[in-house]
Amino acid sequence: MRIVECDQGTDEWRLARLGVPSASMYSSIVTTKGKWSKSAEKYIDQLVFERITGMPTEFHLSEWMIRGTELEPEARDMYTLMTGNEVQEVGFCLHDTLQAGCSPDGLIGEEGGLEIKVPMPETHEKYRIAGEKSGNAPGRYYAQIQGNLWITQRKWWDFLSYNPDGGEHSFFLVRVQRDEKFINYLEENVGEVVRLIEEQVNSFIGSSDDEKIMVVKSILMRKGE
Repeated sequence: MRIVECDQGTDEWRLARLGVPSASMYSSIVTTKGKWSKSAEKYIDQLVFERITGMPTEFHLSEWMIRGTELEPEARDMYTLMTGNEVQEVGFCLHDTLQAGCSPDGLIGEEGGLEIKVPMPETHEKYRIAGEKSGNAPGRYYAQIQGNLWITQRKWWDFLSYNPDGGEHSFFLVRVQRDEKFINYLEENVGEVVRLIEEQVNSFIGSSDDEKIMVVKSILMRKGE
């Protein structure tokens, strides 16, 4: 693992992630069954566009997403209070050899990590009730968590959903272990995405100005679909 020392959300962090497949989007590459996702091509276009323009993709942040970011430090402190685990905050973590990475909410000791979600109260309750029955984190975050485990080479990852107004049900905490079979799928498919990005970027660099214009227009058209 290679760590880019920076604060998450800063320009330095955005630059480190520019054109790089990141764990929060691995579900756009691989389905929970380990298959190539239908969203992969659009995600590749996004990353190629970032590479050739030097501009990070802008995302709309909803009120609840902003709230989640603001409450993340509080959730992290409560996690430490609950578990006794000290959490190391890091910037962007890169695979040892691939240009693929993740932005963990925290690393724990030499073996663990932490993923924090502060969703809408009703979403938190869905996570908590379903998770307490199944003993699992929400499936929508499976690729992200396994991606974190893959990139950081850790053994386990704690998933925490936090609702500060939930009283005795404010927390849902579950530990996720490595799924080596799924991680192999990730390595294969994310590796292919990295290869395709490099291939398209190199082709763009070697093309004429008119061809470059056509490539950019084509990507923009696909992004709008």
